[in-house]
Amino acid sequence: MLSIFSDEHYMRQALQEAQKSAALDEIPVGAIVVCQQQIIARTHNLTEQLNDVTAHAEVLAITAASRYLGNKYLKNCTLYITLEPCVMCAGALAWAQLGKIVIGASDSKRGFRQIAPQALHPKITVVQGVLEPECRQLMQDFFRKKR
Repeated sequence: MLSIFSDEHYMRQALQEAQKSAALDEIPVGAIVVCQQQIIARTHNLTEQLNDVTAHAEVLAITAASRYLGNKYLKNCTLYITLEPCVMCAGALAWAQLGKIVIGASDSKRGFRQIAPQALHPKITVVQGVLEPECRQLMQDFFRKKR
């Protein structure tokens, strides 16, 4: 049985957000921020809808979580993201000082680990590959339909 406080449980929530992005014809990336086992932010990519290149799921999640907590630092929070953050988002995550980031699928083309592996704050714990097949499949299906 899957614990409701497991990384897999929360990543499934992030996948639901990613599916909302796909339904809006956005690149399907979803994010969840969890603090003290409570989801405090749910977001997905909205770059097309908002006509804003910075409207990535991670950036929107930081904003929502910071508003919820009334604090710009998210040290006791965990971000669940279905796709490895880009360099821009990794920088924002570093400034927000999240305690932990859980990544679904890696991004070999635009992911921060390929371009700027030191971009995250050094105290952030990173867990990679949670529900990776499901996260990757959602991206592949989206881009297959585009081609």
